[in-house]
Amino acid sequence: MVFSSISFLFFFLPLLFLIYFLTPKRFRNYVLLIFSLLFYFFGEKWYIVLLLFSCLLNYIIGILIGKNKKKIYLIIGLIINLGLLFYFKYTNFFIENFNNIFDLNISYLKIILPLGISFFTFQNVSYLIDVYRKDAEYQKSFFSYATYITLFPQLVAGPIVRYKDVASELKNRKESVSLFSEGVIRFTLGLGKKVIIADTIYNMCVSIGGSQMSVLTYWILALGYTFQIYYDFSGYSDMAIGLGKMFGFNFKENFNYPLIASSITDFWRRWHMSLSSFFKDYVYIPLGGNRVSKFKNIRNIFIVWFLTGFWHGASWNFIFWGLYFFVFLILEKFVFKKYLKKGIFSHLYTFVIILFSFVIFSVTDLKELFVFIKGMLGIGVPLVNFESVYYLKNILIIFIISFVLMGPFVKNIIIKLEKGRIGKLVSGIEILCILLILVISISVIISSSFNPFIYFRF
Repeated sequence: MVFSSISFLFFFLPLLFLIYFLTPKRFRNYVLLIFSLLFYFFGEKWYIVLLLFSCLLNYIIGILIGKNKKKIYLIIGLIINLGLLFYFKYTNFFIENFNNIFDLNISYLKIILPLGISFFTFQNVSYLIDVYRKDAEYQKSFFSYATYITLFPQLVAGPIVRYKDVASELKNRKESVSLFSEGVIRFTLGLGKKVIIADTIYNMCVSIGGSQMSVLTYWILALGYTFQIYYDFSGYSDMAIGLGKMFGFNFKENFNYPLIASSITDFWRRWHMSLSSFFKDYVYIPLGGNRVSKFKNIRNIFIVWFLTGFWHGASWNFIFWGLYFFVFLILEKFVFKKYLKKGIFSHLYTFVIILFSFVIFSVTDLKELFVFIKGMLGIGVPLVNFESVYYLKNILIIFIISFVLMGPFVKNIIIKLEKGRIGKLVSGIEILCILLILVISISVIISSSFNPFIYFRF
């Protein structure tokens, strides 16, 4: 089940609202837990056993760490959590590479990647580390801990919610009409990003495949990949944050207009912020961060970006994607720093680097990736052809919309107008626009085929 589906919007969510708000407050976590498990069961069936086992295991280890403060319990918890992630996500990747390197014929294991395992594993890991560091109190109630891990808005594709950020809300949160309406607006905007923008661009990019390629065609696809991934994933995060607000939770932001960043360093302060902060707090800083020699600092950055790429998928293109950012982060830190000031050049440089990065992210076959990058650089293909001009005309309007909405320009204009004399009129128009987005999104969902979120595969 996905947020942008009829079954979720018209059956699951209304039924949950009805039961949740009719239930006394002290039992509402149980309602969320039951519905979250149902939500996961619709997508994964019997892997729900793995999810519950993960919850129980980390709940017990959390108690052991909280009461004894022994590092051995933390180490055991990390080994089991990361071991399960490694088994399900990376076993066949290593078998494939061992076969290729040593000319072996080891059979692949019949493993299906559990939905959201990368996200709920990192949440479990962050909980155990925070309890060990005394940054969070261990949870005494298994049902409360299970609610935290399985909470359906963020279970499948994040953001990575840390226990210490929602611990008080698990125990005592305040739902309100204003917070609920704020959540509905945020959810609707995210739904529009996913259904109206990301899915439209995806379908247009698919239609380009197999055509006569040119430099322009490759750049259209590069832009398409970038906008699709951004609006798909940030749209999911908006929906997750919005759903959280409806139930009284305040999840931290996961995106802050990353495509208008002025450097790659700035980009990663804005993109998938819950993942960036996870690696910073639990990998980079424990390794010594930047409080070590230059060589060790570079080593630490390398480890973080290798792991960032590898976390995204068991494929070499994701590893190269992480190391690609490592190279530019090192260059910015030690070479480009004095040249990268906020201005058109810095934004243009960053946007071009981002475009190439999402080509690496999207094209999993390394041979096809090499051909794609050659095409973007104008090697072996014409600059423009009839097909590329045709596709550009078809996709131009959605690209313009994507460019306009990738920064806070529209939001800032609305805020300024709302503070002026016509504030009430602007607020009314804003509500009508939200309703229009909802109607259009539902119409598109009804008429289109199933298209899951990109980060479901991670």
